[in-house]
Amino acid sequence: MQLKKLEDQVIVITGASSGVGLATARMAAERGAKVVLGARSEDGLRKAMSDIEQSGGKGSSFVLDVADEAAVTALAAHAAHTFGRIDTWINNAAVGIYGRLEDLSISDMRRVMEVDFWGAVYGCRAAIPHLRRAGGGALITVGSIASDVAMPLLGMYSAAKHAVRAFIDALRIELEKERAPIAVTLVKPGSLDTPFFEHAGSFTGKDPTPPPPVYAPELVARTILSCAETPKRDVFVGGSARLQSALFRRFPQLSDRLLRATYDAQQREPRPGRAPEGALYVPHGTHGLERGDYSGRVLRRSATTYVSLHPLLAAATLGAAGLGVSFFMRS
Repeated sequence: MQLKKLEDQVIVITGASSGVGLATARMAAERGAKVVLGARSEDGLRKAMSDIEQSGGKGSSFVLDVADEAAVTALAAHAAHTFGRIDTWINNAAVGIYGRLEDLSISDMRRVMEVDFWGAVYGCRAAIPHLRRAGGGALITVGSIASDVAMPLLGMYSAAKHAVRAFIDALRIELEKERAPIAVTLVKPGSLDTPFFEHAGSFTGKDPTPPPPVYAPELVARTILSCAETPKRDVFVGGSARLQSALFRRFPQLSDRLLRATYDAQQREPRPGRAPEGALYVPHGTHGLERGDYSGRVLRRSATTYVSLHPLLAAATLGAAGLGVSFFMRS
């Protein structure tokens, strides 16, 4: 499947007012794409669009909650009306809530599912007709290592991301069966330094924090935009995400023991004045920022992710290195 170069694309991104969505929007605009940003935070969108336009980029913004199907459909219509088509759609919006599953309220758990799962479903259903009309394109959904691994204290988020993976995998097969010119990709990052943890609800008595190793949102943005030009089925972002997934699949009991040890690594002392529900229902806090406030080391590159995205180039590099070693030894 041939996808357009980034500079020729119109790209729609949900959850674009902070974190991975904002990093992706800025990076895409810098590379010449027209971007349509969707999010709940009007202030965050206004700041993001101002930054993009001041840097010479082109785009538009649309305030919505992805849990509202009609609003997601309206976002797609807005993008098509503004720029004539949609070439890539990125489902990125997500919320999280920390706590033991038997302690969380059903209404809060439903809210996580409505945003993280149904928001992605609505996005796919809104995007596909426009991608067909454009002659094809990329449908990219940001999952998580939690799409493969059930994380303690983050059980509802994990459940939603597991459901997203199943939906995306089934949708991909259906579109391939009808030979629809749409590349369907699931991107699965590991721990990230984004405001997600400041926005997440927490009923543990402590605040959420990403367990190490922690990666920069720009790494996920580069991965997403690579998939917008070159079709990929799914991609892990960060070697730790791939390792965790393999452990969970092949050695589940060992994985369970290791995950039990992550309780403390996922929590830190609470911030003053922070509401337990976080931004679960109402946007607030650090919208307009890509990075969170993680104080440890943040990784900006991943060899595992690079090889996944560029397997032929990586193989050629290794081959050349092997020939060089062989020549040196013979000399």
